[in-house]
Amino acid sequence: MKNVILIGFMGCGKTTVGIRLSYRIRRVLEDTDKRIEKEQGITISEIFAQKGEAYFRDLETDLLRRLSKENYQRVISTGGGLPMREENRTLLRQIGTVVYLRIKPETVYQRLQNDTTRPLLQCEDPLGRIRELMEQRAPLYEEAAHIIVDVDDLDMEQVLERITEQIDLGGNA
Repeated sequence: MKNVILIGFMGCGKTTVGIRLSYRIRRVLEDTDKRIEKEQGITISEIFAQKGEAYFRDLETDLLRRLSKENYQRVISTGGGLPMREENRTLLRQIGTVVYLRIKPETVYQRLQNDTTRPLLQCEDPLGRIRELMEQRAPLYEEAAHIIVDVDDLDMEQVLERITEQIDLGGNA
């Protein structure tokens, strides 16, 4: 049995889908951002502000290395930037079945326009920043993914159905 790992851009629904999926397939949810915050004793925004993005990315890689050694089967929801490092993409694919929740920039903007907790979107042109980051990240998300689900026009039940019909909880994607 493998882990099911959710990747995708911020605002695509990784945490929300992760919670619902964990109930559906009866597995514990591990949210990498929440685990890092708990281990560090501060929020992601504070880590970015105090120690910088590179430090945070190192924490993500370290956590993936540790998860790769744990023998649990769970749903893992990742931070949006976690798959950017090649080592992280390799680790993700080793740890489990990787599901990319693909979303359009405009949908992300609609969902996050009033969210001040996203350090990378605290700028003059958040939609432009979303487009720029998604252009950089999309090919890497696709490289890491075993399964891609376009979430824009789907409700939660449809997203869950698309994922569960494509994963093999016995270990094959």
